[in-house]
Amino acid sequence: MIKTDVVIIGAGPVGLFAVHQLGIKGLKSEVIDNLDKAGGQCIELYPDKPIYDIAGIPKCTGEELTKNLLKQIKPFKTNFHFNERVQEIKNEDDKWIVKTNKNKVFTSPNIIIAGGVGSFEPRKLYVKDNEKYEGKNIFYSVNDKNKFNGKKISIFGGGDSALDWALELSKIAKVTLIHRREQFRGAPHTLNELKKNGKVDIKTKYQISSIQGDDNIKSIIIKSDEGKEIKIETDYILSFFGLIMKLGPITEWGLNMDKKTIKVNTQNFETNKKGIFAIGDICSYPGKLKLILSGFHEGALAARGCFKYAKPDEKL
Repeated sequence: MIKTDVVIIGAGPVGLFAVHQLGIKGLKSEVIDNLDKAGGQCIELYPDKPIYDIAGIPKCTGEELTKNLLKQIKPFKTNFHFNERVQEIKNEDDKWIVKTNKNKVFTSPNIIIAGGVGSFEPRKLYVKDNEKYEGKNIFYSVNDKNKFNGKKISIFGGGDSALDWALELSKIAKVTLIHRREQFRGAPHTLNELKKNGKVDIKTKYQISSIQGDDNIKSIIIKSDEGKEIKIETDYILSFFGLIMKLGPITEWGLNMDKKTIKVNTQNFETNKKGIFAIGDICSYPGKLKLILSGFHEGALAARGCFKYAKPDEKL
């Protein structure tokens, strides 16, 4: 059994910053994540995508942010348990017993759930032969933007990921942005930048109809609501239709759930269970903003709450 001051579930940016906030208060944490590395969505979905809303950092990528956070917590010598999922928790004598799917057992007065949106997978592009090209010509995230240098790319989606990547990749490739609606959900500023730079061919009220090619994609056919078809020469398809989120066993822990999020107070982000805190995208409260910087604030206050249970006889 591993004894610690805090068990953190989730090694995304918010979980990593919580390690720092706990560490400077002298608290030891163990971090569990079902991915194979730290970084959460930042690493899985947009390691190369620019992030603009971290205070004091004009621009960084998801990968750079993760590396900097890991560097920041290095002095605390935190143990990470990757490729593991928390299966069950129970309370014994005011201590939480946490068991993973690999039969690892932790005991701690505190749990911080920083699990983002839970385990996630991208919504697939539903078109004939999509599976044949997935991972080769069809991608749902970008790990290395250099592979698209000088290529023809068709990007599907209307949110921030689609707009951000269309803008970024238009610097090195020929990009067509296709969305099934006229209105985009992404940031208006990015859309204005796209229209201003004029390099991206934007097609609205179209959806993919078919893929043409042999071993690799050669072109696609998109179809409008009125039935009009357009053929677009394409080397790669990037599809950003959002994520399917799966919370897994968290839903069975007796927490105060609101749809797919956990309700918390705004004093220390504690849930309805004493000693269990939730921070980042997984928590909800009035006025909640799903931003990394909001998660950092939540982690700082949750760390104070953890101190009270970990060292009840000491003053912070």
